[in-house]
Amino acid sequence: MQLDLKEIRELLAAIDRTDISELTLKSGDFELTVRKATGAASDSSGTAIASRLPSVSPAPASQNLPIPSPDVSIPTPEQTARGQAQSPACVLPLEKKWVDIISPMVGTFYRAPAPDEPPFVSVGERITVGQTVCIIEAMKLMNEIESEVSGQVMEITVQNGQPVEYGQVLMRINPD
Repeated sequence: MQLDLKEIRELLAAIDRTDISELTLKSGDFELTVRKATGAASDSSGTAIASRLPSVSPAPASQNLPIPSPDVSIPTPEQTARGQAQSPACVLPLEKKWVDIISPMVGTFYRAPAPDEPPFVSVGERITVGQTVCIIEAMKLMNEIESEVSGQVMEITVQNGQPVEYGQVLMRINPD
């Protein structure tokens, strides 16, 4: 099964018009999971992130499938109805050279070693190979996640205390 960008847009628009909070499509080695976010979120700089857009996260089995170019933004159904394109200021273009740090397990994401301590890394910081960038708590065990690349942290895609899935992108790094 292969979906083109138009079909993905139509699917996201249809799901957004319903009270469905999660949808999984499976066919052979293809798996696509769509989840609606709830409530407004903000990144570490305090900039609001659109929370009405469903999140799309392919399962590890579908990592070899072609995906749309990361610099293509999918407008919300409201924007589509009004004929407006999404503002470029609202979406950070994903640089093709950025390296994703992905979750090696299901668990809870923590940016700092303890609630009263500073985060391991912040957006804009430089990191080195082997540096701890976060903790994933799984079954009451705190697993330190280390960077496999050195470079600058460009984006942290998960909020502190948020549950994460296996293979989910945690951070994006601009490698040295």
